[in-house]
Amino acid sequence: MSTTTHAIAAPAPGAPLAPTTIERRDLRPDDVLIDIAYAGICHSDIHQAKEDWGQAIFPMVPGHEIAGVVAAVGSEVTRYRVGDRVGVGCMVDSCGECEYCRAGTEQFCVKGNVQTYNGVGYDGENTYGGYSNQIVVKDAFVCRIPEGIELDVAAPLLCAGITTYSPLRQWGAGPGKKVAVIGLGGLGHMAVKLAAAMGAEVTVLSQSLKKQEDGLKLGASEYYATSDESTFDVLKGKFDIILNTVSAKLPVDAYLGLLRVGGAMVNVGAPGEPLSYNAFSLLGGNKVLAGSMIGGIAETQEMLDFCAEHGIGAEIETIPADKVNEAYERVENSDVRYRFVIDAKTIGA
Repeated sequence: MSTTTHAIAAPAPGAPLAPTTIERRDLRPDDVLIDIAYAGICHSDIHQAKEDWGQAIFPMVPGHEIAGVVAAVGSEVTRYRVGDRVGVGCMVDSCGECEYCRAGTEQFCVKGNVQTYNGVGYDGENTYGGYSNQIVVKDAFVCRIPEGIELDVAAPLLCAGITTYSPLRQWGAGPGKKVAVIGLGGLGHMAVKLAAAMGAEVTVLSQSLKKQEDGLKLGASEYYATSDESTFDVLKGKFDIILNTVSAKLPVDAYLGLLRVGGAMVNVGAPGEPLSYNAFSLLGGNKVLAGSMIGGIAETQEMLDFCAEHGIGAEIETIPADKVNEAYERVENSDVRYRFVIDAKTIGA
C-alpha cells in the first residue's frame, strides 16, 4: 500500500509549478523513508521542467538536492536508523552488476541509472523528486550528512557539491595547483570553496567583476572579467585546471590558451548548443578538454565528509513552497547568491 505525500509539480512543459499530491511506494526490505527537510533548486530542474533537454515525463516533481531525516527503514536496512540525517542526489538506483557500478561509478551504469525524478525505475514506475514532504529511496543510494553541516546548506551539496568535487579530485586540485573556475553561480561558488579547501590557488573567471568581493570571500585569490580581452593575455598558460561551470557557449580556444602544458579544461555545465574548438589548441600543449558528470555514491559520501571536515556548505536563500515559480525566474536571470533551497515543511502547508 503506497503513501500519499504533498509535492510541487510541473503539470506540463513550461507550465507553472503547482501544489499536488503523489504516491510513494511502500517500503521494500532495502528501502529508506525520508522526511525531507530541504530541497535545493538546480538549474537542471528548470531545464527539465521546460523540456529543454528532450521529451520529459509529466506531471514532474523536480528536485535532486535532498536533505532530511530518516523516518522509517525496511526490514533489511542496517546502515541507517530512524532519526539519521541523510541526503539523496541525482540518482536512486542502478543495476549494481556492471563494471561501472562495481567500480563505484553508478552514474555510468550500463543499464542506465534511475534518475531521482523524470525517470523510470526498474519496476516501470515514474520517479518523483525532492520538491515533496517525503521520499522512498533504496538504502544504497542514500548518503549520510555528517554533523557539522546544517541540512539547509547541505542540500545543494548533493548535486552542486559532487558535480564540482568529482572533477577537482580527478584532475588533481591541491597544493601547488592553479585552478580557474569559469562562472560564479550555483556550481561555480561550490567549485571555489572546494578547490580552495583542497589547497589549490583559485581564480574566478566571470563576465564582469560584480561578484568579485563574493569570489574572494569564498576562497579565490584572484578574480578576472572575461569581457576584458586583456584577461586572456595576462593569464595565458597559467592554469593546471579550468573548471567550466556555465551553461553557455564559450570561445573554447581562448580558454584552452589559459592552460599550462598538460592542463585540463573540464566542462560540468551543459550548454544548449554545441561547443567548438580547434584541434591545435589541444595539440600544441598536450592539453585535455574533458567532461564530468556528478559522481558515484561512495564519492558523494566522501565529498560530504570533506565538507563537514572543512566547514563547507552552500550559500543559500531559503524560500517557502509558494515562491518556487518566482525562484525559477530569478535563477534564469542569475538573480540568486547562490542556491535557492525550498523549506519542505511549507509544501502542502
